[in-house]
Amino acid sequence: MKQFVVGDIHGAHKALVQCLERSSFDYDNDQLICLGDVCDGWPETNQAIEELLRIRNLVFILGNHDHWALEWATGGDANDIWLNQGGAGTVKSYPEGMPKSHVDLLQGAQYYHLHQNKLFVHAGIVPEVPLEVQGPSTFLWDRGLYRTAMARRINGNQERITPYEEVYIGHTPIHKYNDKPIRSCEIWLMDTGAGWDGTLTLMNIETKEMFISDKVDTMYPPGSGRAK
Repeated sequence: MKQFVVGDIHGAHKALVQCLERSSFDYDNDQLICLGDVCDGWPETNQAIEELLRIRNLVFILGNHDHWALEWATGGDANDIWLNQGGAGTVKSYPEGMPKSHVDLLQGAQYYHLHQNKLFVHAGIVPEVPLEVQGPSTFLWDRGLYRTAMARRINGNQERITPYEEVYIGHTPIHKYNDKPIRSCEIWLMDTGAGWDGTLTLMNIETKEMFISDKVDTMYPPGSGRAK
């Protein structure tokens, strides 16, 4: 079984399919770890989740946009902040509401995944605090680990930041700095801007081979993405 990790999808089903095809991903035997935020942004959240549900060995980590979408799907809460940050695209992709299988995926999502001292989380962690006492707001929203990794990249200090061999995070787009995932210390920054005008990246965890989509904004009609 090959293991892959993918950054924030943000409703870009076409980009997801490109990455899976370019990696020759085996839906029955390979594993995909999704770092969250499959929801919100481009107009195909429905199709993107349906694609993920085809993957037998899927590890789905909750992102802040997935949390927002789940609140809407289960309680009807659609506040303006969420709608303007891509939620409108999610609502449009579910004209009859989110089906139970999609709700179940989001409700069953993990806040983080730890395997062989490799940690996968949507936004970040506080390195000096045990995972089990950190709250959802850290896992879904905190950018402290991202900032530390980027500062270390700039100043050349590559000493380990966390207790883990590798840490993979999404949440913060890095496509304005680099068109591929960035590694600094043991941290991999995997959000290459699929929710905006960047790309989606899927990476083989063992070999670090990257499979990158076309620019997502070239795949959808102008104005069909999130509000700028």
